[in-house]
Amino acid sequence: MSAAAVRASCCIVCVAAAPDRIEHLLLSLTTACPHLLVYLADDTPQPVLAALAGRYGAHYRPQPDSPGHACIHNRILREAVAAGSAYHLLLGPDIGLPLDAVARMIAYMEQHPDVGLLAPRVQDADGRLQPLCSLLPGPLELVLGRCFPLLRRSSGRLARYQLHAGGYSRVMEVPVPPACCLLMRVETVLRAGMFDERFLQRFDTVDLARRTGRIARTVFVPHVTLLRHPVRDAAQAGGRGWRRRSASAWRQCVSAWRYFDKWGWLRDPERGRINARALRQLGQARRQPDGVSPAGTDVTG
Repeated sequence: MSAAAVRASCCIVCVAAAPDRIEHLLLSLTTACPHLLVYLADDTPQPVLAALAGRYGAHYRPQPDSPGHACIHNRILREAVAAGSAYHLLLGPDIGLPLDAVARMIAYMEQHPDVGLLAPRVQDADGRLQPLCSLLPGPLELVLGRCFPLLRRSSGRLARYQLHAGGYSRVMEVPVPPACCLLMRVETVLRAGMFDERFLQRFDTVDLARRTGRIARTVFVPHVTLLRHPVRDAAQAGGRGWRRRSASAWRQCVSAWRYFDKWGWLRDPERGRINARALRQLGQARRQPDGVSPAGTDVTG
């Protein structure tokens, strides 16, 4: 079934992307899927983006209060539900979209009604894979990534956490999909409760995927490949770049604290079961994963 035959919507949160990048993405979407409802959420309201939205028939939604991506996605998702959308696509402004990508993703969801979230293969501009799927994070995994990244990489923990064993060359069920391009079955996400607006950074997607995984599958498909370009803005080139990175790190720490308060710190049996199942499907489960007690409390540390 073509994308035009299914009521579908898309949300692009602009962040600090250059207008030409947004225009290229809008052109790809409107050319390939003229019936797709496209919402352009602008958390740093720019008149040029409002003009672009009008030119390509997208719905421009400024977010002057900068409420966070989880809140923005929920606002747009409610609007898409009211418009009758059955599938909702989240796209980062750094994504380069092949013309047939959206239709192929929707077709896969139509053929597999048990799939609630769908993620494609993502490559950089040089054609190198970006392994963006992952296990559910544990506190130790985040501490190692922040404080001892070389140790994490050399020990094989990073490759295990990012599910390298699957090679990203076959269909995989993944605990956490990438947030930069994620197709959602609207009915399933509504049942799961949409995004938890307490979380920022990647933890909003981790939390949603975890709840959605209780009622549907989260699947990575390699036959749809997207390009991801680096996003650069003027603030990163000047003195504000350091402040932006510091603020981002702080928000991530706050979100991590809230996430583990919700789901559990060292003891989280569900995390252990979900991660062990994902690794077992990839043939990478160990007899006694790091940090797992006989009761199975944690796979990622």
